[in-house]
Amino acid sequence: MLGLEDAIEGCLKNKNKSKEMIYKSFYGYLMGVVLRYVNDRNDAEELVNDTFIKIFKSIGQFSFPKENGELQKAFKGWIARISSRTAIDFLRTKKTHLYVDDIADEQQPLTQVSALSKLNVQDILKLLNALPETHRLIFNMYEIEGFSHDEISKMLNIPESSSRVYLTRAKSKLRELYSKTSINSYAAS
Repeated sequence: MLGLEDAIEGCLKNKNKSKEMIYKSFYGYLMGVVLRYVNDRNDAEELVNDTFIKIFKSIGQFSFPKENGELQKAFKGWIARISSRTAIDFLRTKKTHLYVDDIADEQQPLTQVSALSKLNVQDILKLLNALPETHRLIFNMYEIEGFSHDEISKMLNIPESSSRVYLTRAKSKLRELYSKTSINSYAAS
């Protein structure tokens, strides 16, 4: 079995065995990244495969970290950025314009959310998937991928203020959905 460094080196030399190892090792990870953006499993599979094509074409741009033990983390971060941008580009082509209602961005009443809640990853994904597509996209880009509102506005070709409004609405909707989930789980207990 090839190590990650050897596999990356092999990809630089266009070796199929190395590409296969990278593909099999990181397919599930990238599927998780892409599913934060798209609901449809078929679209997600296609986007992951598109991501791998981009990874293999641009693997020469990956810079190895100075610390030897950081390779896995650095590589995962690099491929996650490629996959999230691939998903964002896909969503951008589906929608030609993003609109924000003319409603003022008012502070929403905050719901107390216990940090010790019993939500697992699947529960969180269900909550995210229940958001409208644009809300989910902005939430992922800002809260999970770490893009600034300025970067989001440029990537999606929307005003920066719209990015802020969508994020606020996404958080409000998540609070509402979480409250309903919490109430239902207590009622079921």
